[in-house]
Amino acid sequence: MSDMPLREVPLSRSPVAFALQAHLATLVLEEPLPRLPALIGGVDVSYYGQKARAAVVVMTFHSGDIVATAIYETTVQFPYTPGLLAWREVPILVAVLEKLGFRPDVLLCDGHGRAHPRRFGLASHLGLLLDMPTIGCAKSRLVGTFDELPGKRGASVPLVDGEETIGAVVRTRMDVRPVYVSVGHRVTLAEAVDIVIASARYRLPEPLRLAHTLSRQGLIRGDFPHYH
Repeated sequence: MSDMPLREVPLSRSPVAFALQAHLATLVLEEPLPRLPALIGGVDVSYYGQKARAAVVVMTFHSGDIVATAIYETTVQFPYTPGLLAWREVPILVAVLEKLGFRPDVLLCDGHGRAHPRRFGLASHLGLLLDMPTIGCAKSRLVGTFDELPGKRGASVPLVDGEETIGAVVRTRMDVRPVYVSVGHRVTLAEAVDIVIASARYRLPEPLRLAHTLSRQGLIRGDFPHYH
């Protein structure tokens, strides 16, 4: 999918971009991972005026040790348009992953996958482009409804749009606001929920939490490879 037209669709022509999203959503795969992940990564982008800084943090899944990080800074090329976040962030995220030099087994994205009006959010866009397992883990809901969620850690309920389950609402810490988990690409929803819960010490999974910190501060203490 390396020839996916990321830049060919003007954001001012949103109906065209929306139609492209709906088409690409049909290419997303929901399938079991081939094996338990050894390395999981998290990616995030922060903005400083017209500057953007993307960060990726890769950790071991079982022990939670940081393996490597990377940062990429650039000028913002696309304005923010609701529902089209991927057009703004995917090129930046691809660049920071290229600086990393390798890919984790699963990538957590600060955004939605299937839990999107056209079932093709940031996590799905990035996963399909790179042909790798991705998970959407968002802090706010974009679409869908859900039943009451218990307050205990590890609780989850389906996120539903119409009669379709598009994700899950997940409590990663007791009595803390939930996160909204959905399939990005090449993973099942059950696996996505399990990975998010297992890798969360606070509200967000650690790779995402640390990637957010790194994108904003440019520094995480620790003895691990870092590429700038």
